[in-house]
Amino acid sequence: MSALPGDGPRERILATATRLFAERGYDATSTRAIGDAVGLNIATVAYHVGAKPELYREVMRRAHLAQRRVVTEALTRLHACGPTPAETRAALLAFVDDYLTFCLEHPEVPALWMRRWLAEGADHSDIESEFAGPLVAEVAAAVRSVLARAGLGPDADVEMLVFTIVWTSHSFGQAGVIDPTGTRRGPLDLPVLERFRRHLHTVVTAVLDQVPPAPPAA
Repeated sequence: MSALPGDGPRERILATATRLFAERGYDATSTRAIGDAVGLNIATVAYHVGAKPELYREVMRRAHLAQRRVVTEALTRLHACGPTPAETRAALLAFVDDYLTFCLEHPEVPALWMRRWLAEGADHSDIESEFAGPLVAEVAAAVRSVLARAGLGPDADVEMLVFTIVWTSHSFGQAGVIDPTGTRRGPLDLPVLERFRRHLHTVVTAVLDQVPPAPPAA
């Protein structure tokens, strides 16, 4: 989502605002700071993108669209998977891998959402209702459909599974893990990345393969 050489002022402003909102959060990022980073005055920033609330909303809209593109493509592949339990498990794990890869390749998107989890930009609650909520519902509906077709996870809480994938992928991409020496190890440490991926696969598979509890004895 960074600006490319030759991009106009609007694109440079949006790329810089994306970086600063992701690094500092909405509340700690002023329009003046964005303008200074781009080399433009406040009036020019406002001319191209509006006031700070409009600029922030456009940044979040673009982040959502990038997220939606990769999720939509992954859902298309998920719907096309074979109907057997083994094929469905493999397709769902591929979906998880696609989303994790997106988070690692576009770290600004998880950072923007994690800032919102900390109540940054609380006055913009419509961002969740317009962007995040519908996308989670779409993913959950698709997962329910393929699980039902394969006879998997009849009692799975699919929404919570989706949120678990999102929470863990975002958090690992941003913060990694702390090893026994206190050293932070993130996704650039390939053995740690693969360990995290295996663990995430294990969590998803455990949810899919859970056995419904037996009914109480009469």
